[in-house]
Amino acid sequence: MTESLTFRVNGASRTVETEPWTPVLEVLRERLGLTGTKEGCAVGVCGLCSVTVDGELLSACLVPVAAVAGCDITTVEGLADQERLSTMQDQFIAHGGFQCGICTPGQLIAATALLDENPRPSEDDIRDWLGGNLCRCTGYQQIVDSVSAAAASRAGDVAA
Repeated sequence: MTESLTFRVNGASRTVETEPWTPVLEVLRERLGLTGTKEGCAVGVCGLCSVTVDGELLSACLVPVAAVAGCDITTVEGLADQERLSTMQDQFIAHGGFQCGICTPGQLIAATALLDENPRPSEDDIRDWLGGNLCRCTGYQQIVDSVSAAAASRAGDVAA
Protein backbone atom coordinates (compact mmCIF):
# COMPACT_ATOMS: atom_id res chain seq x y z
CA MET A 1 0.00 0.00 0.00
CA THR A 2 1.60 3.24 -1.11
CA GLU A 3 1.24 6.53 0.71
CA SER A 4 1.91 10.12 -0.24
CA LEU A 5 4.67 11.35 2.08
CA THR A 6 6.06 14.89 2.25
CA PHE A 7 9.34 16.03 3.80
CA ARG A 8 12.06 18.59 3.09
CA VAL A 9 15.33 17.51 1.48
CA ASN A 10 18.17 20.03 1.40
CA GLY A 11 15.67 22.81 1.95
CA ALA A 12 13.17 21.81 -0.74
CA SER A 13 9.77 20.28 -0.07
CA ARG A 14 9.44 16.85 -1.68
CA THR A 15 6.46 14.52 -1.92
CA VAL A 16 6.80 10.87 -2.90
CA GLU A 17 4.32 8.06 -3.43
CA THR A 18 5.85 4.98 -1.83
CA GLU A 19 5.40 2.20 0.65
CA PRO A 20 5.91 3.63 4.14
CA TRP A 21 8.57 1.05 5.03
CA THR A 22 10.81 1.93 2.06
CA PRO A 23 14.22 2.97 3.41
CA VAL A 24 15.03 6.67 3.19
CA LEU A 25 18.20 5.71 1.30
CA GLU A 26 16.19 4.11 -1.50
CA VAL A 27 13.87 7.11 -1.77
CA LEU A 28 16.81 9.54 -1.90
CA ARG A 29 18.73 7.60 -4.53
CA GLU A 30 16.02 5.98 -6.66
CA ARG A 31 13.11 8.41 -6.43
CA LEU A 32 14.85 11.75 -5.93
CA GLY A 33 18.10 11.14 -7.82
CA LEU A 34 20.31 12.18 -4.90
CA THR A 35 23.06 9.64 -5.38
CA GLY A 36 25.67 11.22 -3.11
CA THR A 37 24.32 9.16 -0.22
CA LYS A 38 25.75 5.68 -0.74
CA GLU A 39 24.78 2.16 0.27
CA GLY A 40 27.54 0.06 1.73
CA CYS A 41 26.38 -2.46 4.29
CA ALA A 42 22.58 -2.00 4.39
CA VAL A 43 22.65 -2.66 8.15
CA GLY A 44 23.72 0.74 9.51
CA VAL A 45 27.32 0.05 10.48
CA CYS A 46 29.45 1.57 7.69
CA GLY A 47 28.28 5.20 7.65
CA LEU A 48 28.09 5.51 3.85
CA CYS A 49 24.40 6.38 4.04
CA SER A 50 24.71 9.06 6.74
CA VAL A 51 22.18 11.89 6.55
CA THR A 52 20.76 14.23 9.13
CA VAL A 53 17.07 14.27 9.93
CA ASP A 54 16.01 17.34 11.88
CA GLY A 55 19.69 17.74 12.79
CA GLU A 56 20.16 14.18 14.07
CA LEU A 57 22.73 11.97 12.37
CA LEU A 58 21.06 8.78 11.08
CA SER A 59 21.74 5.84 8.78
CA ALA A 60 19.37 6.29 5.83
CA CYS A 61 19.46 2.56 5.09
CA LEU A 62 17.72 1.82 8.40
CA VAL A 63 15.07 4.54 8.58
CA PRO A 64 11.69 3.91 6.94
CA VAL A 65 10.54 6.89 4.90
CA ALA A 66 7.31 7.17 6.90
CA ALA A 67 9.44 8.06 9.93
CA VAL A 68 10.73 11.22 8.19
CA ALA A 69 7.38 12.58 7.00
CA GLY A 70 7.33 16.28 7.87
CA CYS A 71 11.05 16.29 8.73
CA ASP A 72 14.07 18.13 7.32
CA ILE A 73 16.65 15.83 5.72
CA THR A 74 20.15 16.97 4.77
CA THR A 75 22.25 14.94 2.36
CA VAL A 76 25.76 15.64 1.10
CA GLU A 77 24.21 17.51 -1.83
CA GLY A 78 22.76 19.99 0.66
CA LEU A 79 26.05 20.97 2.31
CA ALA A 80 27.16 23.42 -0.38
CA ASP A 81 25.16 26.38 -1.49
CA GLN A 82 24.80 27.19 -5.18
CA GLU A 83 27.98 29.27 -5.24
CA ARG A 84 30.39 27.71 -2.77
CA LEU A 85 31.37 24.47 -1.05
CA SER A 86 30.81 24.25 2.69
CA THR A 87 33.70 24.86 5.06
CA MET A 88 33.84 21.12 5.74
CA GLN A 89 34.03 20.30 2.04
CA ASP A 90 36.78 22.90 1.54
CA GLN A 91 38.79 21.45 4.42
CA PHE A 92 38.41 17.86 3.19
CA ILE A 93 39.93 19.02 -0.10
CA ALA A 94 42.67 21.09 1.56
CA HIS A 95 43.73 18.28 3.93
CA GLY A 96 43.21 15.25 1.68
CA GLY A 97 40.35 13.89 3.78
CA PHE A 98 39.35 11.57 0.96
CA GLN A 99 41.03 9.15 -1.39
CA CYS A 100 38.71 6.82 -3.29
CA GLY A 101 35.73 8.97 -2.26
CA ILE A 102 33.20 6.25 -1.47
CA CYS A 103 33.02 7.13 2.23
CA THR A 104 33.44 10.89 1.75
CA PRO A 105 29.74 11.86 1.57
CA GLY A 106 28.96 10.07 4.83
CA GLN A 107 32.10 11.44 6.47
CA LEU A 108 31.15 14.99 5.41
CA ILE A 109 27.62 14.68 6.78
CA ALA A 110 28.79 13.10 10.05
CA ALA A 111 31.58 15.65 10.54
CA THR A 112 29.20 18.54 9.86
CA ALA A 113 26.73 17.10 12.39
CA LEU A 114 29.56 16.85 14.92
CA LEU A 115 30.47 20.53 14.55
CA ASP A 116 26.81 21.49 14.77
CA GLU A 117 26.68 19.70 18.14
CA ASN A 118 30.23 20.38 19.35
CA PRO A 119 31.84 23.40 17.63
CA ARG A 120 35.27 22.82 19.21
CA PRO A 121 35.82 19.05 19.34
CA SER A 122 39.09 17.52 20.47
CA GLU A 123 40.87 15.00 18.25
CA ASP A 124 39.48 12.24 20.48
CA ASP A 125 35.94 13.69 20.09
CA ILE A 126 36.35 13.64 16.31
CA ARG A 127 37.66 10.08 16.24
CA ASP A 128 34.88 8.91 18.55
CA TRP A 129 32.13 10.67 16.57
CA LEU A 130 33.37 9.34 13.23
CA GLY A 131 33.84 5.80 14.54
CA GLY A 132 30.68 4.74 12.69
CA ASN A 133 31.98 5.99 9.33
CA LEU A 134 34.34 3.44 7.89
CA CYS A 135 37.20 4.35 5.56
CA ARG A 136 39.62 1.85 4.08
CA CYS A 137 41.90 4.32 2.32
CA THR A 138 42.98 7.30 4.41
CA GLY A 139 43.98 5.94 7.79
CA TYR A 140 41.68 8.63 9.24
CA GLN A 141 44.35 11.22 10.13
CA GLN A 142 43.54 13.33 7.07
CA ILE A 143 39.85 13.18 7.98
CA VAL A 144 40.58 14.23 11.57
CA ASP A 145 42.79 17.06 10.30
CA SER A 146 40.02 18.16 7.93
CA VAL A 147 37.42 18.28 10.71
CA SER A 148 39.80 20.09 13.06
CA ALA A 149 40.52 22.71 10.39
CA ALA A 150 36.82 23.13 9.65
CA ALA A 151 36.14 23.65 13.37
CA ALA A 152 38.89 26.27 13.54
CA SER A 153 37.58 27.98 10.43
CA ARG A 154 34.01 28.05 11.73
CA ALA A 155 35.24 29.48 15.02
CA GLY A 156 37.16 32.22 13.18
CA ASP A 157 40.54 30.84 14.21
CA VAL A 158 43.37 30.72 11.68
CA ALA A 159 42.78 27.62 9.54
CA ALA A 160 45.36 24.87 9.93
